[in-house]
Amino acid sequence: MINSVLVKPSGPDCNLRCNYCFYRQKAGLFEGKYHRMSDRVLEALISQCMDLGVTTFSWQGGEPALMGLDFFQRVVELEIRYGSPGATVANAFQTNGTLLDSDWARFLGDYNFLVGLSIDGPAHLHDHYRRDAAGKGTHSRVMEAARLLKLHGVEFNILVLVNDVNVKEPDVVWDFFRENEFSFLQFVPCVEPGGKGKAAPFSVTPEEYGEFLITVFDRWVEDFPNVSVRDFDDLLAHELGMPPGTCTVSQQCGSYVVIEHNGDVFVCDFFVMSRWRLGNILQTPLAEIIKSEKFGEFARNKSNLGSACRSCEYLEWCYGGCQKHRVVLGGPVTAPSYFCKSYKMLFSHALPKIPQLAQRLRLMGRA
Repeated sequence: MINSVLVKPSGPDCNLRCNYCFYRQKAGLFEGKYHRMSDRVLEALISQCMDLGVTTFSWQGGEPALMGLDFFQRVVELEIRYGSPGATVANAFQTNGTLLDSDWARFLGDYNFLVGLSIDGPAHLHDHYRRDAAGKGTHSRVMEAARLLKLHGVEFNILVLVNDVNVKEPDVVWDFFRENEFSFLQFVPCVEPGGKGKAAPFSVTPEEYGEFLITVFDRWVEDFPNVSVRDFDDLLAHELGMPPGTCTVSQQCGSYVVIEHNGDVFVCDFFVMSRWRLGNILQTPLAEIIKSEKFGEFARNKSNLGSACRSCEYLEWCYGGCQKHRVVLGGPVTAPSYFCKSYKMLFSHALPKIPQLAQRLRLMGRA
């Protein structure tokens, strides 16, 4: 049974032209030049999810703010209409921030949306890739969005795509976020295929990412427990006997599905492709779609590990990592993750320190 849905209301459409974006190419899967979710699809989505007891919605893109504020006001109306009395509905909203204004921030605060704001670091690092259609950097606009979110009491975290540029300056990245009092951080490593079995130029190497993680981990420990970093929080959760917060290091996939603007359902954000299309909610109820053998196959593939993973001392800390990172350069799903070396570097460095940090949380009554 899924516990959330990741929704793409504007499909792969975005007002930015970030060179490293993996989702823009998905436009070829869908008809038309522009992709927008209709009210019919939206109502079917929310009503079917509520019937399943799924009350966590993550709105992503592309750029979901392209839908306009009226669309999300309609989202809330439908959640209220189809929700059970007393039910709590959680909405997350991942955005590049450039379209947010005071009205957006007020709405997001009023309805307790958890916002993910994409910032790759200070301006010289962020603007290297995160540019608009005119080729202009977006850093100042994103920082203004952050100011507005703080002003209106919106809970938000920062999503950092670690690429070949900012990976070289981990201390600069960390200092920037702490100076701006950003305390909830997610670091997502960038790797996309570049042809002939090699990674695209903007990708990070496993060694680079490993060194980045180690440096950031040490800075995190210095400031512990004042900053949340998703990868490190997962290490603490494991030590405390709690489930991880991310699917990357879970034993099995299948905790959510992706629903595109036209109602198509896919197994995962990274596997929006014909091979892993499960159906369409206008044709088949979501309750039936998630029972499909194809979805079960994908979920089980997380545990389909090769000998290198099965014999690894760190297996229980990552369970082979993200499926995308196993197959991204053309290998089989049983192959080790592209970032296998990165995680081994991190685990070797960090795991001896995790028990002490976990004990500190216990003594503080936070675990």
